[in-house]
Amino acid sequence: MPTRRHVISFASAAGAFAALSTMAGIFSERGQTGTIQTGSAQNAAQARLRTVATFSILGDIVGNVGGERVQLTTLVGPNGDVHVYVPAPGDVKTVALADIVFVNGLGLEGWLDRLIASSATRAPVVVTSRGIVPRNGLRAQDYGARDPHAWQSVANAKIYVGNIRDGLIAADPHGEKTYEANATVYLAKLNDLDAEIKTAIESVPAARRKAITAHDAFGYFGDAYGVEFIAPEGLSTEAEPSAGGVARLIDQIRRQKIPAVFMENVTDPRLAQRIAEETGAKIAGTLYSDALSPPNGPAATYIDMMRSNLRELTSALTC
Repeated sequence: MPTRRHVISFASAAGAFAALSTMAGIFSERGQTGTIQTGSAQNAAQARLRTVATFSILGDIVGNVGGERVQLTTLVGPNGDVHVYVPAPGDVKTVALADIVFVNGLGLEGWLDRLIASSATRAPVVVTSRGIVPRNGLRAQDYGARDPHAWQSVANAKIYVGNIRDGLIAADPHGEKTYEANATVYLAKLNDLDAEIKTAIESVPAARRKAITAHDAFGYFGDAYGVEFIAPEGLSTEAEPSAGGVARLIDQIRRQKIPAVFMENVTDPRLAQRIAEETGAKIAGTLYSDALSPPNGPAATYIDMMRSNLRELTSALTC
């Protein structure tokens, strides 16, 4: 996995888009698979709201609210690291042709402003984290930084749903009843999920509610449900931990007898393995932090992701 920000040239991406601008009519007739549709299928696709979400977790939440009224494209797919993502020329076209764009905000998508500018899109950009009180970075190198991983608290995910619903209604007023109904159904599922997580975490002895993860992506989960997460990396996977920082972390794990080190689906596992070897903490399962799993994996949706993380945490911390 990359740990440094890649430098990208949006000038070349914009040039590629310009060269393909004469094909805009063709691309506007394409569905998510990229195949040209004909007849009634083509008309149905054109009637749907062309909707873009920046990464897979957000895309799933948008899809639950939008339902059949949206034609959804997600830029950063399953197991993709949104922190270090490099937009492609195809992303410029996708955003340019969008009717609405949903983003996380809170500094998560550092590449977004340049992508929006290169696409010259006229679509409204909805910041789905609007209204959430952000956590500040807790490590020295994150001083003053806002933690963008707000979805790790289900209460925050419900705020996302409200912002998504309102954005879709503004862009597609004829779909208001559908969006409101979809949001109501999904919010009920999130209420059940929130209660499920609280009950399960309460069954873990308080002294054992501590875990090591590769980067600091679970702070909102920890604040909401009473688990302490400690990470050698900061809020972003871009930053590499210093040798001194890792040494201090290893000492802390030994002193506090932290029971488990978790892998993440978007980070290099070698650091976690080294920490486990030097401290005696056990290597636990994989937590999904910034991306869903592929459809055949354990975290194919946001709700599945939260339940998968919950299973891994409770299993490792109660043993």
